[in-house]
Amino acid sequence: MEILWIAVAFICGLIARYIHLPALVGYLAAGFILNYLGFGHTEMLEFIAHTGVLLLLFSVGLKLRLKNVLRVEVFAGSLLHMALASAVLFAVFLSINGLQVSTALIVCIALSFSSTVVAAKVLEEKKELRSFHGRVSIGILIIQDLVAVVILSLSSGHSPSVWALSLLALPLLKPLVHRLLEWSGHDELLVLYGLVLALVVGGLGFETFGLSSELGALLLGILLADHRRSSELSHALWSLKEVFLVGFFLQIGMSGLPNANSLVYAAGLVLLLPVKSLLYFFVLLLFRLRARTAFLAALSLTTYSEFGLIIAQLGVQNGWFASEWLVTMAFAVALSFILAAPLNRVAHSIYGRFEHQLSTLESKRRHPDDEPIHLGSAQLLIVGMGRVGTGAYHFLSHRELRCVGLDSDPAQVERHIKAGRRVLYADAEDPGLWHNLHVHNITAVLLAMPDLEANTIAVKQLRKAGYQGFIGATGVYPEHVDAIVKAGADVAYNYFDEVGVGFAEHVWEKIYA
Repeated sequence: MEILWIAVAFICGLIARYIHLPALVGYLAAGFILNYLGFGHTEMLEFIAHTGVLLLLFSVGLKLRLKNVLRVEVFAGSLLHMALASAVLFAVFLSINGLQVSTALIVCIALSFSSTVVAAKVLEEKKELRSFHGRVSIGILIIQDLVAVVILSLSSGHSPSVWALSLLALPLLKPLVHRLLEWSGHDELLVLYGLVLALVVGGLGFETFGLSSELGALLLGILLADHRRSSELSHALWSLKEVFLVGFFLQIGMSGLPNANSLVYAAGLVLLLPVKSLLYFFVLLLFRLRARTAFLAALSLTTYSEFGLIIAQLGVQNGWFASEWLVTMAFAVALSFILAAPLNRVAHSIYGRFEHQLSTLESKRRHPDDEPIHLGSAQLLIVGMGRVGTGAYHFLSHRELRCVGLDSDPAQVERHIKAGRRVLYADAEDPGLWHNLHVHNITAVLLAMPDLEANTIAVKQLRKAGYQGFIGATGVYPEHVDAIVKAGADVAYNYFDEVGVGFAEHVWEKIYA
């Protein structure tokens, strides 16, 4: 059976990618196909799906800092949206016969939540987890996860263990967790250490105390977020996480096939998604976020949560409503995933089309993280201060050129500042950034971001803002190089090809200089 899952998932994923849809849409379709063929959930599939979710959330935690996530606009904004969305959904559900008021209220709160898995995966794929809108989105999801723990405890009659309070001492484990990462080396032991933290300590450990295993995996990742090797650990787990996540999307698709009534109700829930998204947008605007930040965060959260399926399953077990509702919820959740994935892929383009109209809704008082950026007297601007950008900064600044760097990762910015480099926080994919950036003193812009979309957007926005100077960029693949030049860059380099040139130059200098 598992062999058939793999084959069907691959074929459907390949078809989805061929028609320019995210592969996860194909995996959901594979789940529906397998369900139609008579295949149902198994313990193996549930284990694979759960493992994928835990590894994803652990990887998300590795790229976040709790202090940058749990801020006023996130905490208050999440609760306000939850109240407003639940009220709207509750008004709709009251018109449905057969549901008690208390049951309808629980279901509506569950539907007000967004999918942690889809939002995290979309943001990760676009390299936006550490951008401002990415941190806001994940912060909202963390608050929702905490509320979910409370609701599940009240609904199931099981309260968290008294020993759950001991988890407040989790930060005290940070030195030990960091030290074990140092001792784990760079090979298979590193992968095993990541699995132990995500699945055993975070997953099983939190479940033992009556808490969410997903929340545990996320928090264990956050404990390691400021470690210098957190990116290496995330990269080591990447393939495992992606493969196991296929099981999660298969499981959603295999939850059941809807009948006529279920289709109508599921379609109605999907039609309410724009309302949910608009509520996110306007709530975030209330906290002085720019229209772009609020728009991108809202779009990444425009799904129904897999938590809704847990509530539906609990409701069926307790006799609150008919089993038909579980199928309805599963289909609505799956449809929301199918709609959200391609929309988020073109989120920046959608915002660019409506930027003028949406920006008029902004507050005149800016959020501190959305303030304009001043470059001072710098001559060279380097966007993306990873290893490639840092190498370029080091080389050029030692030749007495005044450099300034931009990066969307606050932790990365902090490290560079401590090292004495002038690096500022900014999201290069923000169209508004280039309009508010004074680049008249900049003679050259070097784009050293690993993502093709980020580089091409930056090039287009620079040219659109009237910058006529030199723009150089890096690409991972030959087709990326062509796309960047076509977008308006003067030159683009495949940095894998350039590694050999740089290596030869160093050898030449050592031998013949």
